[in-house]
Formats: sequence, structure tokens, C-alpha cells
Amino acid sequence: MLLLSGTRVTGRGKRMAVAVLVAVVAAACVLAPAIAATDQTDVQALNVMFTSMNSPSQLTKWTASSGDPCGDSWLGVKCSGSRVTEIKLPGFGLSGSLGYQLGTLTSLTYLDISHNNFGNQMPYNLPPNLQHLNLGNNGFQGTLQYSIYSMTSLKYLVASHNQLSGQLTDVFSNLSYLSTLDLSYNAFSGELPQGFSHLSSMTTLLLQNNMFTGTINVLANLPLETLRPTHPDDEKSPSGGGGKSGIGGGGVAGIVISVLVVGAVVAFFLVKRRRSRQSSSDEEKLDNRPFKSFNGSNTHEMNFIHNSTAPEVKTYEIPAAASLKPPPVEPGKPFFEDSVVAKPTVTKKARSFKINLPSYSIADLQMSTGSFNVDNLVGEGSFGRVYRAQFDDGKVMAVKKIDSSLIRNPDDFLEMVSSLSKLHHPNVTELVGYCSEYGQHLLVFEFHKNGSLHDFLHLSDEYSTTPLTWNTRVKVALGTASALEYLHERCSSPIIHKSFKSDNILLDSELNPRLTACGLASSIPDADQVLSQDLGSGYAAPEVAMSSQYSMKSDVYTFGVVMLELLTGRKPFDSSRPRAEQSLVRWATPQLHDIDALAKMADPELNGLYSVKALSRFADVIALCVQPEPEFRPPMSEVVESLVRLLQRTNMSKRTTGRED
Repeated sequence: MLLLSGTRVTGRGKRMAVAVLVAVVAAACVLAPAIAATDQTDVQALNVMFTSMNSPSQLTKWTASSGDPCGDSWLGVKCSGSRVTEIKLPGFGLSGSLGYQLGTLTSLTYLDISHNNFGNQMPYNLPPNLQHLNLGNNGFQGTLQYSIYSMTSLKYLVASHNQLSGQLTDVFSNLSYLSTLDLSYNAFSGELPQGFSHLSSMTTLLLQNNMFTGTINVLANLPLETLRPTHPDDEKSPSGGGGKSGIGGGGVAGIVISVLVVGAVVAFFLVKRRRSRQSSSDEEKLDNRPFKSFNGSNTHEMNFIHNSTAPEVKTYEIPAAASLKPPPVEPGKPFFEDSVVAKPTVTKKARSFKINLPSYSIADLQMSTGSFNVDNLVGEGSFGRVYRAQFDDGKVMAVKKIDSSLIRNPDDFLEMVSSLSKLHHPNVTELVGYCSEYGQHLLVFEFHKNGSLHDFLHLSDEYSTTPLTWNTRVKVALGTASALEYLHERCSSPIIHKSFKSDNILLDSELNPRLTACGLASSIPDADQVLSQDLGSGYAAPEVAMSSQYSMKSDVYTFGVVMLELLTGRKPFDSSRPRAEQSLVRWATPQLHDIDALAKMADPELNGLYSVKALSRFADVIALCVQPEPEFRPPMSEVVESLVRLLQRTNMSKRTTGRED
């Protein structure tokens, strides 16, 4: 064996060289898994995604915890280095949801979950750097999520063959690279969004089988090669060629309307006739059929399922001696009055709850909070105190100790934990554990050291915090609006917050808002009575202050109050101010449409670093939210759309003029 220098290697040298080579190969084999190990943020996001999809067995190698998607070649997953870059899962019969951590997959460029059975609402907080997104054929409801606006690299977007409806959210003005957009076979309505005019790379646009109205002027300057704004059949000439039809559009419309009117009249009389026959027949059957009582030797059970997505089954027993015969009716007295002789007693069985969270011992929480030392007290709300907890592994959490007088039954607390554990949204504080021992009931949440929005706005001098910029305030408003929209319109059962205020809005390390106390008031039996003690704080809607009538519209009102705090830097009620200025809503509302007054109302901490137009648009949203009549306040989905448009205009103005407009 010769070296390059021409010297000869001896037999012993050969053996040494072979040994070194073997050692290098062995080391490479040992180190390979470490090199292939997937970034832990991506692993956690895919773990959550897997459990949220109900842990489907068809996704081979996927796991609910830890694992190595890149090194172990999880089905449908592709990587570059240690980061996940592609997820392709079309037609796997998947259901459930995609989880709540998709936004952390910052290297993901390709996501295809088409032809599955996810249904329900569109996924929240999608990966920000996607280039290819296919959500088609899933039965999704609602509309496009505003997180799409931030996907500036997106080239391909398909959301066809779903059940999306309503006005199409304008998330397009920032998508200059988008070349293919397919929204066909949905139920979108209204005019095409103005953001379409900024799709400078758009070549394929499919919008057929929707209910859009208005013109298509926004598409005039796009480099389109394929455009289907209507149903494909509507584009064909009636005669099969390029000539004109013998019947004009007005004539066709007249014929269609005439046929529909005649058909409706005929159908009305047929249905009416059938119902009259059926009702008389049913009455005869009921008159001739005696009521039957339950067999006295058996106990019967009735199961009520309240929620199809996450059923909670409650079992009730009817005593054997109970009879379901109607009580005797006195002559001339209707049956529906309170004349029931004996009602069957109801015995409630033990309830069971599915809770996928760690259960902490009271000893663990005492140790981590210094026996709930006052030095670790970080907040106090209507339902209990919140403590900072540092565990042995270095993790810091927030522990909320629920007032023991509010929980009458341990099962009530477990039901609360089960409900809260299902809330997943990027702007909602995450529940990570609980404790129920020795009559104590505690909730463990993720901790945010920046504190609350209230601290930033009203205690900045005391805590030496940096004042929030205008753009950050708009971002906080949009994030919390999105959180409320999620509670009101995206959860399987709508949740009224009832305690929305700046104290309950935490800010993370990047000043993103995290709404706390979500679902607590809905889970505590006497919550309304407890919250009534806080009615003088300036947040309560008029109907709540007068009669404690909480609703989604009262949440909208309190959201408007928080927006006023963001605008002015003032507290909702401040007794230290002159009497005419103590109530923030009463003082500010008459001035919201006065440009000169708005500039004077703005928080001095902003130092004038804002756009007058943006200030005015922000005030317009506030004016809608704090209207005295609940029925005139907008739903939170409309508020979100308004704030998205505000951000879009601000960003576009920055790109075109270099300053805020």
C-alpha cells in the first residue's frame, strides 16, 4: 500500500488504518440518529397534531409524545436537516382537528390535508412560511382565517369543496406570489375582496359554485390564464356555438321566475293538504292509545348526549314506582298549568370526564409556590388568587387557586377542567394541569412574565415597562378579538367570557396577547353573583349593570372598553378624574367620530407616533362595540375582519409610502 508521498505502508500500518476506518464508520453510525434528530419544536407540534386527529392508526410511526419524525420517516412527513418542511396526508380518512401548534412549524412549506373528514372550522394559526396549502374536500365551515394574510411566500392555495360561507375574508393583499387560488364549490357570498387586485402573480382563479355578487373589476389587471367565476355550465352558449340565443337574459329570467312561482304555489297547497290529513289521523291514533306505565320490577335508564364531538354521557335513573300517566285534569283547567300531582324523582349517577392533563399533588404546588407565599402572588381575580410556581425542573407556571366556596362538588371542578382542557387557540392561555385534593381546587396555566395589559397601560411607571407602540396595541386588539371570536363562534358550544378586561389579557415575550379566565365563569354555578361585585369597574355593558344579563354581545361591549383603554391609556373608571371624565365610555363615546378630539384623546405615551386615519378606523370599531343596545353590536367575527383590514391598510401604506397612512 503506497501513500501519496511514495512511502510504503507495512502490514501493521494496514491493520491500524483498517482499525481507524472501522472506528470512524462506527462513530458515524452512532452519531447519525443525533444528526437526524428532529427539532423539538416541530416534534411537539406534530405530537399535538396527532392527538388532535384522534391518534389515527393509519399514520404509521406517528406518536402522541416525543419521537423523531425526520429520522424515523413518519408517514407523509419530509424534512430538510432537522426541520419538517412538508406534510402530505391527502385521502387518509383523518378527522378531528390539526391541533393548535401549527404556527410553530416555521420551516414547513408544503401542507396537503385534502380529501379527509376534518369538518368544523378552518384550522387556526397556520404555518407562516407555506408555499403550497391544500385544504380541499374536508367539509370545513366558516371562512378563511386571517393568518393566511401573513403567508407572504404562498403560491398555491386550495380550499374548494368545503362548506365555507359568508363574505370572503380579505386576506389577499399581501400574497403577491400567489399563482393558483381555488375556492370553488363553497357558499361564499358578497363582492370579491379588494385584495384580489394585489395578486400580481395570479394565473389560475377558480370561484365557480359560490354566490358572489357584484363586478369582477378587481381582476382586471391580473395575468390570469384560467378564470372560472361562475358554474362551468353557465359559460356555454345555449345554442352550443358562439352565436346569440333566441331568448335574451331577461326572457330566461322571466321564465325561470314564473316556473318557480307556479311550483311554489302548487307545493304549498299539496303540503297543506297532506298536513291536514296527517294531523287528523294522528289525533285519532292518540285518542285511542292509552298511556302505559313502566313495569314496576325494572329500573330504566335514559342517556342524554349533549355534544357530538366530545360527548359527555349523563345517566339518570327513574324509580320503579314512578308512573308516567298524565295527572287528572280538572274541568275547564288546561293541562299545562302547574297541576302535576307527583313528579318522578331523579337520581344522578357519578359522572366521568376525559382529562388529558397531568394531575399535580397539593404538596407539589405548595413546594413550588413557597406554600402560596404572598411574595409569589401575581394576581387576584373574581374566582381566586394566582401564584407564580417554580418547579424542580426549572419550569415556571401560574397556579390559580379557586375560592373553595365556589366549588360545591368535586365533580363540578373536574367537569370544569375537562372543558378548559379542550380550549386551544394561540391567543388563549393554555391550561397545562390541575389539582383536586383535600377540598382544594387549583388550575395550572402557562406563565407569562410580562404581566397583563392592565400593567402596561396603567402601571408602566411602577413597573418600569416600555410603553406599547401603536402597532402593538392594534396587534393586541386583533389577537384578543380573535380569542373572543374563537370562544363565541368556533367552539362546539359557545362560551361567554363574562370577565373580559385588561387584567385578564397577558402579554408573552413578544407582546402577543393571551386571554385568561376563558370558560371559568361558564363552569362556576354562582359566577354571575360573584361577578356582580365588580360591576362598578367600568367594564359592564348596560344590560349587565341593570339585570346581570350576560351574553356574547356583552362580551363585545367589554371588548370595546378594552379598545378604549388601548386608545386613551385611561382606566375604564377612574374616580381621581373630574366627574365628567370618570367613566371612560361616557366621556369618550361622543368624541369618537371627531378627528380633532381623537388626537387629544390618544394616550400621551404614544407621543403622536400613529396615523390619524388608523386612529379614526380604530375608533369606528370601538363605536360599534360600545353601543347601548346589544342587538346593534357586531359579532366578534366582524370585529376581527375590521381589525384585519386596518392592519392591511397600515402595512400597505408602509410599503408604498414608507410611513403609516
